Amino acid sequence: MQRTRRAIQAAFLALTLIGVFVVGGNAERWCPFGGAEAIYTYANEGNMPCSLAVSNFFALGGVLLMALLLRRAFCSYICPIGTITEWLGKLARRAGIKPARVPQALESVLALLKYGVLALILWVTWKAGELLFRTADPCYALLSRHGEDITFWAYVVSGAIVAGALFLTVPFCRWLCPLAALFNPLSRFGLARVRRDLETCSDCGHCETVCPMNIPVSRKQEVTAARCTSCLSCVSSCPTRRKSTLTWGPPGRTHRAWPQAAAVAVLLAITASVVSAAYLFPLPSFFVARGKPPAVTETLDLRIEGVTCRGSSSRLASFLFREDIFEVEGYLKVETWPGPGHAPVRITYDPARAEVEAIKEAIVTPFYDEVGGFEDLSPFVIEGYAPWRDKGG
Repeated sequence: MQRTRRAIQAAFLALTLIGVFVVGGNAERWCPFGGAEAIYTYANEGNMPCSLAVSNFFALGGVLLMALLLRRAFCSYICPIGTITEWLGKLARRAGIKPARVPQALESVLALLKYGVLALILWVTWKAGELLFRTADPCYALLSRHGEDITFWAYVVSGAIVAGALFLTVPFCRWLCPLAALFNPLSRFGLARVRRDLETCSDCGHCETVCPMNIPVSRKQEVTAARCTSCLSCVSSCPTRRKSTLTWGPPGRTHRAWPQAAAVAVLLAITASVVSAAYLFPLPSFFVARGKPPAVTETLDLRIEGVTCRGSSSRLASFLFREDIFEVEGYLKVETWPGPGHAPVRITYDPARAEVEAIKEAIVTPFYDEVGGFEDLSPFVIEGYAPWRDKGG
């Protein structure tokens, strides 16, 4: 069981790293917690903070569905931070470092910390309309190619998580993860659970020892704790496993055990559905419009380097809404899908008053800010468009 789970962990971690560092994808677009951070801003403005996307909502919905079916299985199979901290703990144990055990009373108190972290992050994010904690986010530091927006504090937080994982079993996942705080209300009512056969159980307590979430499995008939990650460590390591003392599956007196393949199949099906939904419904992360749309409009799809977040999307719109000789007249609507590299941008315009060449020139041409008294150079590069070269300049 544990070999299968580790293989799934390795596959998801490898897929994530390849997507970011080889393909150059935007990992933030798939962060489920980003969906929670963006809800308020999107509901009020129709825009996403920073470089988040509507796909974050699909990801959030997917992991919440996982919690309803499999409890916090996302944490023990898919989450990169969960995978890395768990593997670090295993390496520490092989090196002879024995993780400290936390009393259940203290465990209950420490488990409340993640709700405080969740409340603080959401309140600050919703108040500012931006991901202010992004610069100290350990997951973002891992998956963002360590750009300029990563601060010293991101490495401090990441280092603390690494150090903690060496001496405690997945402490961040147990006590501090804000996404886990979102999971728990649904995970508490999750369909799958571990069930203990009281007749065949020898009360050896081994299941408690191996449980990464410090759940007192040997004192429960059914494990319904919200923090259960369905990792099945207790089931796979039970000394009386052949007697089916510990089984995993749906509730009920006639408890029928599910194979681990059921968990893997559900996780893969939900993940595939999330990705499919994001591509089937590619809604923009940012949009702004000027004027009233005419009876006839046309759209221009571009790929533009420099559109990495909400702020740069807004700046792109300011170049199009400029008031100088390069002004684009008539109705304009700007929609963006921010990200690294050349991000997709869609511009809807009035073809009776504006031309494609004028739109492109407005995007890349500097303009003079009369209020500030300075020239604003364009940070944007349109893929396949070099106006000065094309004009022989």
